Amino acid sequence: MNNVNKTLYIPLYGKAYVSRKGIILSDKKAEEIWENEGFELKGKSKSKWLAYYMGMRSAVFDIWLRRMLKANPRAAVLHIGCGLDSRIERVGTECIKWYDIDFPDVIEERKKYYKETDVYRMIKADVRNDGWLDSVPSDSDAIVILEGVSMYFRHDELKKLLSDLSKHFSSVRILMDCYTVKAAKASKYKNPINDVGVNEVYGIDEPSILEKETGMRFVVEHNMTPKAMINQLEGFEKKFFSAVFGGKISRMMYRMYEFKSV
Repeated sequence: MNNVNKTLYIPLYGKAYVSRKGIILSDKKAEEIWENEGFELKGKSKSKWLAYYMGMRSAVFDIWLRRMLKANPRAAVLHIGCGLDSRIERVGTECIKWYDIDFPDVIEERKKYYKETDVYRMIKADVRNDGWLDSVPSDSDAIVILEGVSMYFRHDELKKLLSDLSKHFSSVRILMDCYTVKAAKASKYKNPINDVGVNEVYGIDEPSILEKETGMRFVVEHNMTPKAMINQLEGFEKKFFSAVFGGKISRMMYRMYEFKSV
């Protein structure tokens, strides 16, 4: 895998970590894969504070996706940049179409742990390129997850992706997490992703930058560190995480935006 693809091990570790502790997110598949893969993280990328953050982020995405599917149970789900994530198992699918999408080498690794079915497919693609959507039927609405992805896309690349999705489906709902501009600048020198060789990322302060010419409209900003999840920590960890990583402090570096097609 290239260095960007190796960043998938950071959230995988975080989900396995919180799942083993029995807090925030239950993810036995992450525990299994982390144990089997034996990938060595170092420095800040294996911080328990980052692990809590990654667990919370995934849990927030899961809650949102369940709500979207309840409102639109016939929508297709696209998880772009799926890595080795087990959302397909955590959220579950019976009759909806679910597509997990990532680079070819990531999908090859993923196929060690997941099997395709009549309603579940894994797609090898760089979504910045044309043509990848041709393999996804356009006769439905779509719910799109972009978790831990947007910061690796230039603004023009991200806008193209949103535009492609908007044009392809009847309607689209998207949830994505983004670095702020400040966080992107700081990431060149101090970020856990540096520990796997990545130092080129991009940030967004105003979601309106992604509205123009994309067919998408900003809906709402979500909280990535909900109080109910922070409260699952105990003692010093709860106080420290809340003060250093939660709420307004978190928002200075990280945002979570929801969009829908117009």
